[in-house]
Amino acid sequence: MGCCDVDGLMPLEQALAQMQSSIANVCDVVELPLSEALGYALAEDIHSPLNVPPFNNSAMDGYAIKRDDLLACSVDSPVTLKQVGKSFAGAPYVGQLNTGCCIRIMTGAVMPDGADCVVMQERVQANDDLITFMQLPKLSDNVRLAGEDLKLNQLVLHKGHKLTPRDIPLIASLGIANVNVFRRLKVAVISSGDELKSLGEPLLSGQIYDSNRYSIIALLSRMNVDVIDFGIIKDDRNLLNNAFSQADAQADVVITSGGVSVGEADFIKDILAEMGEIGFWKLAIKPGKPFAFGKLPRSTFFGLPGNPVSAMVTLYQLVVPALLTLGGMQAKPAIRFNAIAQNRLKKAAGRTDFQRAIYAVDDHGRLVVSSTGSQGSGVFSSMSQSNCFIVLEQHRGDVEIGEMVVIEPYNTLMD
Repeated sequence: MGCCDVDGLMPLEQALAQMQSSIANVCDVVELPLSEALGYALAEDIHSPLNVPPFNNSAMDGYAIKRDDLLACSVDSPVTLKQVGKSFAGAPYVGQLNTGCCIRIMTGAVMPDGADCVVMQERVQANDDLITFMQLPKLSDNVRLAGEDLKLNQLVLHKGHKLTPRDIPLIASLGIANVNVFRRLKVAVISSGDELKSLGEPLLSGQIYDSNRYSIIALLSRMNVDVIDFGIIKDDRNLLNNAFSQADAQADVVITSGGVSVGEADFIKDILAEMGEIGFWKLAIKPGKPFAFGKLPRSTFFGLPGNPVSAMVTLYQLVVPALLTLGGMQAKPAIRFNAIAQNRLKKAAGRTDFQRAIYAVDDHGRLVVSSTGSQGSGVFSSMSQSNCFIVLEQHRGDVEIGEMVVIEPYNTLMD
């Protein structure tokens, strides 16, 4: 029996696996114009309906020729061909290219029948319609072949792929005007706590401003989801019950912050158990141990800790991958690297630790990483100043200067 079994804490990897095995895409399919589909997940594979490019065309401004006409060509023995026409993009040369002739051609223009390569205009000498060539080109030189980029019926993008600015022109090049995608996930956000005040209101003794809801909504805004903001709900069982019922009726996902610990006023775990079911509660991670996952009658529930750093770490590490799956997208493993620790890092074995840090490349070209300082779960300046997590393994203890550690640079959701 391991340390986490004794403490009743579920390892992070097990929690992630359990969530992924118990959730699935909940979003309906909608058809959108390509111009409105950025950020959505494809609801079907996209195959190319044509060859791209659809015809052989020139990659340069120059002259289309038959390579055999220049077999004897060299600097000392140039060959002169007669220009018999022009081929422009959208206005191709009509007819067969005969032996001893060449065609003036522009970038993107259709290759004339019979031509098999293009010589750049900078490498010829033109005297009216007599064009002199001084070297033998390679076969298909400066020619873009039909289907060179994409072939007819080739798989272009997989179902579940999130459409990026790089994908939109690719799909447009196929002539596809509308795409089938999964609708946006609806996410309800609730802050819980008597001590929380809205921004702009004066603070009384023992009160703090509600920052968690702003961090959660800010990150969600980069995920192409529809956020339903329920604001601050006091630590009142009836109020929380009502908020949960409304959120469950309106959203696919309910995210709360606060109220999942073991205090007398922490009702959320009990309400979740009464209304739905608890998947797990308490994880072997730091910060973020009091994290809850479960199901409400209609929606999936995530209960984040109340401490600001804990809420952000668990949202990023646990909730985001689950939201991708629920929205029909493909969750990808985080990109991690090895780096040299520039500070002594304090850690007790037993929990996976996400310490906030700054990574850089030193004068020797090595990846190094420095702590942002205090790692308390309420010190949010450590998040603001950082550009990565130092991911310290569950079994690991203190880290000395010069030791190798794993870092996880922030992705576009956080950066």
